[in-house]
Amino acid sequence: MDGHTKGFRPGPRLIDLANALDEDPALPRDALAALLVAHGEAPGDVTEDEFGERDAEALRAAVARLRARVLAEPDTDRAARALNALLAECGARPRLSRHDGHAWHLHVDRADDVSWADWFTAASAHALAQLLSERGRSAWGVCAAEGCARVFLDDGPGTRRRHCSPACASRARVAAHRRRVRAPEDGGPHP
Repeated sequence: MDGHTKGFRPGPRLIDLANALDEDPALPRDALAALLVAHGEAPGDVTEDEFGERDAEALRAAVARLRARVLAEPDTDRAARALNALLAECGARPRLSRHDGHAWHLHVDRADDVSWADWFTAASAHALAQLLSERGRSAWGVCAAEGCARVFLDDGPGTRRRHCSPACASRARVAAHRRRVRAPEDGGPHP
């Protein structure tokens, strides 16, 4: 549960886990472990002895909770209040930690031996709170394309992102264009 390797980014880790669990709410423990490794966890930290079925179930619940309470919340003020509640619940206070031969790094959970779910919730809530603080608004969302419910991080400046991918944005534009073109035939207003 280090999450401090080079390139570690808890926001994208949360998004990838949330989308994977949206596609398969019962995503197997091994698949969850592989996603954690892909986001910087050491393979030895996610063996069945270190990250068992109970841990996987608790992590699934933590991700679902973060998705429902924060990622799917379109109102920035409500999202901020939800993040504050999660951080308080996790006892999230920044602290420096050095363990397992790693350099000093920042943790926001209670201790080095907290559960996977507590660690993940604290680290993810901290990352989202930092993004909200930097942008002054929620920097995430649920795809606005019809039939898509994937979550995404809005990681660029400028206009607020509405879609999870260029493919969904393009499909939404094409669908809107087709509706406008068909509208006169259906008795609707002309463009």
